[in-house]
Amino acid sequence: MVTATFVKDPSGYVSFFCKGHAGYMEKGRDIVCSAISMLTINTANSIMALTETRIKADEKDGFISWTFEETPDEKATLLMDSLQMGLESVIREYGKKYLKLEIKEVKP
Repeated sequence: MVTATFVKDPSGYVSFFCKGHAGYMEKGRDIVCSAISMLTINTANSIMALTETRIKADEKDGFISWTFEETPDEKATLLMDSLQMGLESVIREYGKKYLKLEIKEVKP
């Protein structure tokens, strides 16, 4: 199972991390894992390329994370909202067996 976690405080997104493997099919043929990877990697790349918001990102096999180095601007927030919507769509299509979505509220 993949666990995707959005961390927010009252000013907006703080960080995001995603770990695990979906287990829908064998590695290399797992379309659920591929969809999740594409959504998350594209979001990180888009934030870095299309916004003024700086992030510190890390990626390893089965794990990706980033932390915002500042409060995300409007574009970065929109991209994060879009990522959340995309991951929710994966859950609707394939079920909660393969992806768990968490939203954690923290104090600044």
